[in-house]
Amino acid sequence: MSIWLLTLPILVLVAGGATVLMRRRPRAGIVTIIGANLAVVAAAAVVLVSAPSASAAAPVAAATTEAAASGSNGSALIAAAIAVVGSSIGAAIAVAYTGSAALAAMSERPEMFGRAMVVVGLAEGIAIYGLIIAIILIGKA
Repeated sequence: MSIWLLTLPILVLVAGGATVLMRRRPRAGIVTIIGANLAVVAAAAVVLVSAPSASAAAPVAAATTEAAASGSNGSALIAAAIAVVGSSIGAAIAVAYTGSAALAAMSERPEMFGRAMVVVGLAEGIAIYGLIIAIILIGKA
């Protein structure tokens, strides 16, 4: 974990330099940002390749099972976060479109209020489904 804390100031400096470059020379700033992204991807690939060999080198079998169990717990928590984020974004997009259509329909016919709110409520249900999936995943973690 300490290697990530050591690279944090470097990333902040690169981001600050890219911001300055984007203001002065936009094309050079974009090239710098792409270069920084490629460096981060390369570093992540190195960590990904070296992580299995580090866990295989552990001499105690209990330590590896504990690490595997904590890794699966982390995966479940990440999956829960993805479920909530994805469903919330989907619900937001659905509410944006159905809400604007509902307002347009209500401006012409005010008696459509009840039907329009049902459709908007169904769109909000998408976020609730994602939250339920997240609760199930966290319960199994």
